[in-house]
Amino acid sequence: MANDPTKVLAGKWAAVTGSSSGIGRAIAIELAAAGANLIVHGHRHQADAAQLAESLLESGSRAESVSCDLSDPLLTSGFVESCWRIAEVDIWINNAGADVLTGEASAWPFAQKLEMLWKTDVLSTVGLSRDVGQRMKQRASGVILNMGWDQAELGMAGDSGQMFTAAKGAIMAFTRSLAKSLAPEVRVNCLAPGWIRTAWGAAASDDWQERAISESLLGRWGTPEDVARAARFLVSPEADFITGHILPVNGGRP
Repeated sequence: MANDPTKVLAGKWAAVTGSSSGIGRAIAIELAAAGANLIVHGHRHQADAAQLAESLLESGSRAESVSCDLSDPLLTSGFVESCWRIAEVDIWINNAGADVLTGEASAWPFAQKLEMLWKTDVLSTVGLSRDVGQRMKQRASGVILNMGWDQAELGMAGDSGQMFTAAKGAIMAFTRSLAKSLAPEVRVNCLAPGWIRTAWGAAASDDWQERAISESLLGRWGTPEDVARAARFLVSPEADFITGHILPVNGGRP
């Protein structure tokens, strides 16, 4: 396996938060295909995370699933410790995010949605990254990858735009500072997906469908697999001279 050019992550352990579905699930599958062992995380959909870990085991990777409510900052240090008991993690991907666009949360008032986004997306990314980053820096190796949003630096009108630019913009700014704090031992980067066809995108109105396609130079929605391939590159040795970078994955913007 070590000589297989497709297995650029052979022998590495990767933890992917929010990997029970959507983009996180696609990232976990992509990293496993590149040879990595996986720690899969879920909370409300922990059964799906456990099923993914089982399927990765069947495909030849080592895999474990760990449950944690990342909206509770008191639990994040215990979550990191649980992961480290499985293995000293080489690659940490902060993908987990609150879904405030579908289900019962879609009816919440603005302030409640923003609070949930701030806890689950921002505070968990900051807390987990600082804890994981110090462990990696002491070991003198490691990679952290965060999840932003391509419109966070451009702005988008409406309640959703205001909420997500505040949350994802904070993560993107934090990424740049963390990269400076942990260099040169640890690389820290951030993906900034655009219109990705996750559960919300699949059920979006015709107006949103048209907007997503028109705001990509490639004329289509992105897929979780598009994001996963970018993640695989940034955490691999192929990206060894890239840190503090925000990579848009949006098909280009007109």
